[in-house]
Order: sequence, then C-alpha cells, then structure tokens
Amino acid sequence: MGKVTGFLEIDRQEQKYQPAGDRVRHFREFTLALDERDVEKQAARCMDCGVPYCHTACPVNNQIPDWNDLVYARDWQEASRNLHSTNNFPEFTGRVCPAPCEEACTLNLEDAPVAIKTVEQSIVDRAWTEGWIHPEPPKKRTGRRVAIVGAGPAGLACAQQLARAGHEVHLYEREPRAGGLLRYGIPDFKMEKWLIDRRVNQMEAEGVTFHFGQSIGHTLAAGELVEAHDAVVLACGAEFPRDPQLPGLELEGVHYAMPYLVQQNRRVGHEPVIPEVPIHAAGKKVVVIGGGDTASDCIGTAFRQGALQVTQLDIRPEPPKRENKLTVWPYWPTKFRTSSSQAEGAAREFWAATLGLEGKNGRLKRVLCARVDDRRQPVEGSEFHIPADLVLIAIGFAHAMHDGPVKDLSLSLDKRGNVVADDMAYLTNHPKVWVAGDMRRGQSLVVWAIREGRQAARAVDLQLMGSSALPR
Repeated sequence: MGKVTGFLEIDRQEQKYQPAGDRVRHFREFTLALDERDVEKQAARCMDCGVPYCHTACPVNNQIPDWNDLVYARDWQEASRNLHSTNNFPEFTGRVCPAPCEEACTLNLEDAPVAIKTVEQSIVDRAWTEGWIHPEPPKKRTGRRVAIVGAGPAGLACAQQLARAGHEVHLYEREPRAGGLLRYGIPDFKMEKWLIDRRVNQMEAEGVTFHFGQSIGHTLAAGELVEAHDAVVLACGAEFPRDPQLPGLELEGVHYAMPYLVQQNRRVGHEPVIPEVPIHAAGKKVVVIGGGDTASDCIGTAFRQGALQVTQLDIRPEPPKRENKLTVWPYWPTKFRTSSSQAEGAAREFWAATLGLEGKNGRLKRVLCARVDDRRQPVEGSEFHIPADLVLIAIGFAHAMHDGPVKDLSLSLDKRGNVVADDMAYLTNHPKVWVAGDMRRGQSLVVWAIREGRQAARAVDLQLMGSSALPR
C-alpha cells in the first residue's frame, strides 16, 4: 500500500514533456522521466483504500498496490517480477494505455490519483536497464504445434505464453516486422519501435518462430495452416474502417487515418511506402475528422510533417472540465481532455458534423460542416466551411477484415462483423481455430489485446494438454 500517510504528505507528480516547439521537430519519444526517488515517492501515495478499484479498471488485472508497495520499499526487481506476472509488455502499456486504473484510483475522488502509469513504465524500463528481464524458455517441450496469425499485441502475448508453456509456436505476420498497430499505427513519438524489436528478440530466444511477409489466405492458404498445426489462433485485429458516407470522398487529398499513419511510421522505420500514394501534411491545411486517439495521432504527425494548421472536428459536445465523481467514479468518465498532440496547436471544433468534402478539378478545397443538436443532427442554418488541403478520416473501425482466414474457414460472425467466440474458451465455430483481440471484441485498447492474447493462450493450452498452468 506504500507509505501509510504518503497520500497526505506527497503531491501527485507526473512525467513532463519536452516543450511543444522542440518536440514537433522530431518523431522520438518526448516524455521526461522522473528520477528513481521521485517515482518511489509517487508509489508511496498508494493508500490502504480497502477495495483497490484500480484492479477492476485494469484489463490485465495488474496487482497495482502490490508493486507500488514494492517500489516504495525499493525492491524494484520484485516489483518487475510482479508486474510481468500479469502483463507481458508493460513498456507498451506504460506508454500508450490511457490508464483507466488512474481514473478508478480512490485518490481520483480528489483529482489526484496515484501516478500508476508512470510507476509502471519506470519499473519495466529499469528492469531492462538492470538486466532483470531475460528469455524464459520452457524446461520441456510438449510436441504440440500452434500457429498464431497476427503479430500485434494480442498475437505477441498469446505466442509468448504458449511458447513458455512448451509448445512449438509459429507466428505469421503480413508485414515485414512485428507489432501490428503498435508499430504501424501508433506514432514513434508515443512509442519508439526498438521496444518491440527487443521483445521479439526475447521471444525468439524462448522458441517463437516468426514468419514475416505471410498473408494468410493469400501467400499461404488458411486450410494448409490449420492442417499443419494442432491449433490456430487468429489475432488479426479489426482493420475495416467505418464508412463516413460523405460526398467528396473521391477527391484528391481525402484519406483514411491509418494509411497516413502507416506511411509515416514506415518512413521513420526506413521501410518503403511505394507503391502507395504518398500522403504528407507539409505546407497544408489539415482537417482531422474524429475525436479519438487515432485522430490525436494524426494531429501530432501532421505538425511534425510541417502542416500549416490543423483543425479537429468532433461531433460530440464539448465535455465538462470535471466529471461528477459521485455518479461516475470508478468508471471511465467523459470529461475534457487535451492530448499532447492537441496541445501542440490544434484547433478543436465540438458539436461539428461533417456534411461533405468540396473541391475543384478533383482536388480537395474545403470541408462543409454544421453544428448539431442534442441528437447529433445538423442544425439548419448553422453550416460553415473550413479550408483544407488534406482531410484525414479517423472515426474508427467497423470490424475485422472478412477476406482471408475468416472467409476461407467459414468462421461465424456477430452482428457487428466480428468473429464469434466467448471470452472463456475463445474458440470459434471451427474446432481447431481460436480468436483473440480486436478481431473478436472489436476495436479496443492495447491492454485489452494483451489480456485476450493471454487468456486465449491458456484456453489453447488447456484444450491441447487437458490442464494448464498459464494464468487467465
């Protein structure tokens, strides 16, 4: 629980950022880490709250009070062991998770939650520096072969767990490198990609075999994959974008967010972007449609590319600066939040519906918008225009892609278009095929993907061996 009176004596302290004028000049991470003693003080703020609601808010069920107490006691190595017992990749979640645990912290009733995310990242970063993290190959092999499709966080977590259980694990990935949206969606300024490569090296030493450039259903038939393995886990994500159904989508300068982000991440990673049409914000007036994390990533990327101005359109009302704790806590609240990217100079328009995209000679010129009412319907007479050279559509994803293994294996889909499987067995209607992550639950957080990958691994191990020592 940390120091008994720590929450009374120590103020909340978070990691700071490089000034916006400096950080927009590069694509590297820009957080300024707290020193070791300051992190220990933050961990000391964890209080004996009786019911640790941070547990209920954390999808991987991190034992947050436990490792806060260990850090306060300066037993960082045991804190790392505890943290890794529930989370395969805390350096990922410590950087990109929105920290629902902090919203559920009892101290958040006073708007000063424990800096859980900062402590988590500090533990794992120190563990790597000290050499406490190393490959954990199994003591014996089971002789069972498992294929995992998709090297995003769900696939990586599933692969690592199954390899440690002694199975022969083959991970198939369409792209030339592992990470999924961690590598090709999330910008480097939020998470640098050498962090993924370091985990890949660890997993290879644990026995995972990576097969890059393999698109199941195209370069390798799904049926052949199933025949060659005792079990197959699909962790392909939810990549089918929502259709905004706007007039003018065909105009030059109008793009979905993901191709834009993927291209820039490939540039930073020294990967080719051709034959794709280059999408770049340098010298342009940019409009980002959408109010989520992907929209924020587009904003930060556009500023670093040299955009003249960036405007974000959000159809939702401007939320309150502070939520009503008595009606919301410990759940995730709707309140006014400003991301680091938005703070770099984006103009934000709330209550704004996009009615259409207008251009001249096939080239985008402006965005037609209108204010909306409480039902999010356009208000007559409230129309306005925003000049634009580049529009990025970041309104989320509808469901998993239905070509490839979904079609070839005749997998059942729910009404949203996701592959059907429950969150206990993770088994599809095919007796040898499991599914985990966004492909099953729909678009979600990295931390949910890791949880589902871990739980699916246990379900597969249980099916193959009759019992399992892997945690859920």
